[in-house]
Formats: sequence, structure tokens, C-alpha cells
Amino acid sequence: MDTTPDLVGLLTERLVPHIEPGRAAGQQAYMKTLQPFLGVRVPQVRQLTKDFAAELGMDTAEARLAAATELWTQATHREHWYAAGELCAHKSAKGDLRFLPLYERMIHEGAWWDIVDGLSRRYGELLLAHPGIIEPLLREWATDAFMWKRRMSIIAQLHAATKTNTDLLDYALRSNLFDPEFFIRKALGWSLRQYGKTDPAWVLSWIERHKDQMSNLSLREAIKRLL
Repeated sequence: MDTTPDLVGLLTERLVPHIEPGRAAGQQAYMKTLQPFLGVRVPQVRQLTKDFAAELGMDTAEARLAAATELWTQATHREHWYAAGELCAHKSAKGDLRFLPLYERMIHEGAWWDIVDGLSRRYGELLLAHPGIIEPLLREWATDAFMWKRRMSIIAQLHAATKTNTDLLDYALRSNLFDPEFFIRKALGWSLRQYGKTDPAWVLSWIERHKDQMSNLSLREAIKRLL
């Protein structure tokens, strides 16, 4: 007999009491995804996932990787994907290369801004922990045919602050200056705006050199609260 717990079923039992009537349809319409929602607010999903993980004794990176992989694979609703991402946010998983194949799978299969953006901190942590492996990967992704990999190459350092690798950031930005895709142009401006909180002089200098090549969207996003 298979005694492996049904993690999706167990988590869903905890999510159901927090469903808000009518919310699922609105979430799905906003996200423009075929994948259905249960109708639970994201902050509640995060907290319930933390409680769920503690209840089941997921106190090691190995346990969290296995659980996150199962939740991602067996998900019936988007909240399960969010929960998988939350499991990977634990301190035990920080900078752990064993999670990298799952993260890449999430980018490929999720292929939307909520999933990809939610992984930006994970890639930033990996970059700081394993620069010799992750920097070449992100440089390769900066020109990848898959748009969401390009977006990750741009936003992976959103939370790096003073530890930002500016050579890598510059390469990712310049590699995508002429990309017409909305999500790339938005990411370009977002990453500049974010790093501007740490080093506004670097960002202003970068904008001055490239402003004639930047889209209006990228430029507008970049200079928010900077000028």
C-alpha cells in the first residue's frame, strides 16, 4: 500500500476554509491564465504553506525540495504553484543548487510573470552563493529565445542591493535594449529603478548612455522616484 501523503490534497484542505466567494474568477481573469484559482489571497497562501510545512516537519532542504516538486507537478490550482514557491523560500533552501532544476522547470512551465518574478529572489540567492555557475547561466539566458529566461536574467538581482554584480546587470540590460516585448521592457526599467535605490549615480549614468535606445516604457519605469 502506498502511504505517501497526498500533499496537494492535504494543502487544499487547509486552503478551502479561506476561499473568498467570487475571488477565483477575478484572479483568473486578472492573471489571464487557463489554470484555475481556488480564490485564496496570496498572503494567506504563504502563511498557510508555512504552517503546513511546519506541521509536516519539513525542516530540511531535501524535504522541501521533494514537497515543492510534488506540489508543482500535481497542482490543480495556481495556489498550489504559489505554495511550491513558498516552500523554496525557506532559509534551508537558500542558495541550494539542488533546487536549480526545479526553478528552471517552474520558469518553463509557469511561463508567466507571477511565477517568474516570484523566483527572482531565489536566482539572486543562487548567484551570490554560486557566482561561478549562475553568472554564466544568466549571461546565456540574457539572449535566450525563451522570453521568460531573458526576463529572469534582468530581474535576478532585484534584491541584491550593494551585492549587485553591475557587469552582469549591464550585460543583461544591453542585450535586451531593442526587445519589443512588453515584459522585457518593463523588467528593464524595473531593474534599473530598483538598483537606483542603492546606486542612483550608476543608474543615471547608464540611462544617460542608453536613453536614446530605451523604450518609453523602460525609461519611464527606470526614472520613477529617481529624478
